[in-house]
Amino acid sequence: MSLGEVWVDIMMDVDSLPKAGGFAASRSTIPTIDGSYRALLASRLMGTPTAHAGIIGAGPWASMIRHAFYEHDIAHIGPDRLDIDTGFRLVLNDANGGKTFIATYGAEAQGGADTFDGVDLQPGDVVSISSNSLMDATAAGVDAFIRQAGSDPDARPYQIVLSPTSSLERVNDRLLEDLVLARPIWTCNRQAAVKLADRLGAPLDEVPVTVGGTFDNEMKALCDNLGTTLRAPLIIRAGARGAWVRLPGGEVTHVDGFPTKAVHKRSAGTVHTGALCAMLAVGKSLVEATRVANAAASLSIEHSENGIPVPPARDEVLALVERGAE
Repeated sequence: MSLGEVWVDIMMDVDSLPKAGGFAASRSTIPTIDGSYRALLASRLMGTPTAHAGIIGAGPWASMIRHAFYEHDIAHIGPDRLDIDTGFRLVLNDANGGKTFIATYGAEAQGGADTFDGVDLQPGDVVSISSNSLMDATAAGVDAFIRQAGSDPDARPYQIVLSPTSSLERVNDRLLEDLVLARPIWTCNRQAAVKLADRLGAPLDEVPVTVGGTFDNEMKALCDNLGTTLRAPLIIRAGARGAWVRLPGGEVTHVDGFPTKAVHKRSAGTVHTGALCAMLAVGKSLVEATRVANAAASLSIEHSENGIPVPPARDEVLALVERGAE
């Protein structure tokens, strides 16, 4: 069950961004659903019943989202706004690989403290909270939900998976404090982990330089130090290198990735999160779920369309995990 926001991206390929008042022609224009959508889709394709608790508006962009939900059997259980459309983002990809974002916020970003009051959680459920719902009005609803969840994860009959943003400067202090106190399962890439460690004052140790092992040592130290500060389960992703996992009071475990050569323009982090949540919902351990999520993220990049990762089906993911084990 996702508390994240879903919107439409309009991806445009340009040679370079024009100066103010200038002109640039796009080589291609591709509308695609983004935000938490790929996490929802990845979870559903892993065979897990999946629901979106965020806000959807009314209009052409909202209709595109609703159609995709219907097509893939993703339930929308959140509020509906009939007076405003869902927002969209212009994503300008230049020839040098740079990305420029221009956002138009819509219904998805206009929540409040009561946005998630109707969420009915059952034992065994997994709740996904993504970075996009931490930085606007909907953050008040996330905060209210987190406060109600309490600070003892063992007392909750459900699990919370949190994907923090690398733009942590846009998350207010009270919300960040409440998120830390709730002790969810944190999952993020290295960039977001470093920013989170800096924001929380977690130590970033100097690691010894070893031949071929410097990056691994850095990731292990980062995961250990940040996990100790959070006092909660932590996953730090590193693309083809896999992920580093730490449980409270435990050692850091490196979970191998599944390298792929495909070139992509968008991150597969949301696919990883969706597959992770699906596996947690069926009772897999955090390390086991991370291994499956690594495989799902790799396949989504391999099968990317127009630079956008495409979440794979369960059978293909599990087959890759089995081949990796062999």
